[in-house]
Amino acid sequence: MRLHVERHPGADPVLLVHGFATTGALTWEATGWVAALAEAGRGAVVPDLRGHGGSDAPHDPAAYSPDLLAADLLAVLDDQDLARVDVIGYSMGSWVALALAGQAPDRVRRLVVGGVGTVEQFGRWGVEAVRRAILEGADSLPADSPLAPLLSSLREAPGVDRAALAACAEGMAQHPLPLPPATPAFSAPTLVVVGEADPVADGADEAARRLGAELVVIPRRNHITTLSARAFKQAALPFLGASVSL
Repeated sequence: MRLHVERHPGADPVLLVHGFATTGALTWEATGWVAALAEAGRGAVVPDLRGHGGSDAPHDPAAYSPDLLAADLLAVLDDQDLARVDVIGYSMGSWVALALAGQAPDRVRRLVVGGVGTVEQFGRWGVEAVRRAILEGADSLPADSPLAPLLSSLREAPGVDRAALAACAEGMAQHPLPLPPATPAFSAPTLVVVGEADPVADGADEAARRLGAELVVIPRRNHITTLSARAFKQAALPFLGASVSL
């Protein structure tokens, strides 16, 4: 699996894991995260997950699961000669980051997961409905589906491989990542950050409890706007031991 990875200069780089139907650059550079880390003296490693951006994009659902994507991240850490890192994930990237911490707890120092709760959203809204929305348009989803605004621009986004995204959604739904106590807990200190108005993060308080994590809820922010919120960076950077000058 060939993965596109950007390495941004700075000490003690943070691994940044993007979510579904986006890229590392759109998630972490365009929203100011890489710049905020650089200002704090920290570098960043920003991969595109398989099926996304400049990385290989298989069309087989069997090529996608939290564990497979986490194994890709382990390969990235090895390639970048990084023995142990802090990790920030968002949305689907949070599930991948949690899988990484479960697979290789010795490689994850501290973990920040954003935009998730206890519910795997692709399975919740029906894999076939999600596939149809990806391939044909988000107007095929129910009006109250929180996935609709996330998928609405896919048909217009340049360079998006919609067949790969449909396979990714199906594969991830077939392998929902269990949280403790259903799966062994890992030792990395963990922070959960969600927007107050984010339906994708349903059950975030329970997820934080089961992860033994601190929970930060950002007022009036939804799934899309939480990512760029200054309050998110103000919570995450000190948690990772980085200074904040925002």
